[in-house]
Amino acid sequence: MSDIVTITVNPSLDLSTEVEKIIPVAKLRGTTQRHDPGGGGINVARVINRLGGDVSAIYPVGGVIGDLVRKLLEEEGVASQTFRIKGETRQDFFVHEISTDQQYRFILPGPRLVDSEWQECLKLIAALEPFPRFVVASGSLPRGVPDDFYARVARIAKQRGAMMILDTAGPALAAAVSEGLDMIKPNLREMRDLSGVEATDELEWEAAAREIVQALRVRIVALTMGHLGAALVTRNQVLRAHRLPVTPLSAVGAGDSFLGALVLRLAQGADIVDCFRYAMAAGAAALLHPGTDLCRPDDIKRLAEQVDMEVMEVA
Repeated sequence: MSDIVTITVNPSLDLSTEVEKIIPVAKLRGTTQRHDPGGGGINVARVINRLGGDVSAIYPVGGVIGDLVRKLLEEEGVASQTFRIKGETRQDFFVHEISTDQQYRFILPGPRLVDSEWQECLKLIAALEPFPRFVVASGSLPRGVPDDFYARVARIAKQRGAMMILDTAGPALAAAVSEGLDMIKPNLREMRDLSGVEATDELEWEAAAREIVQALRVRIVALTMGHLGAALVTRNQVLRAHRLPVTPLSAVGAGDSFLGALVLRLAQGADIVDCFRYAMAAGAAALLHPGTDLCRPDDIKRLAEQVDMEVMEVA
């Protein structure tokens, strides 16, 4: 079994294209075509694999779309642990409007999982041997899956001595935090919903993250803040990094690239400052490529040298 396992309960086939201008009713003829396996944990696994890490992805497979997602992952060299569902794996659609340089992202709901299907996922996780050192759950929960699903995954990881890392939103995030986690990676909207804080600047957002860590429910909060950069908060430190000055071609997968690089460096035993620097570079690197291409190793190496970071000790 791999050292790192990712969990994606609502995977997708991500389709992307470019059109000159989006016009109602008219036939819009794309100038490009790309399709990639998608969903939070799958993207994280793709990034870790691309960067040379040992990773396996757990996800449901539904219909011909699910089979295609698995085939595309296998072609990238990502190992899969799958379980069958009756519904069809969803598709997401991304369109870049050339005339305005704007990106439109259409996220579809995906299938409804019955009880036996999501329970099969938990059984698959619990039966992993040897158990991975890192469990990374990322993405939304599909219809039919209870809000405490990730909390149940966290319980399994805790019992097996693994580090549990979560990137999700809403009630699913809140329930898992109540169970206890090693790391979460919220964006500003997710942090607002979790903390109830309506912050106005990065210092107030960092304070909200510190409160979560000090409550002893989460050991590390990696908070991505868009144009405000990012912060990584532990019991003893606050790391703050400014946004790298890159011209974005696509925002798809930037957060997943950030998380994948962060987890890989943690698995490799790097110190937390190096992990955060690598994550910032990977998140920015994902912005440099169209559609759902994610980050590339050469870009990460180059951008890591440009990360402007502050390290603050917390009493």
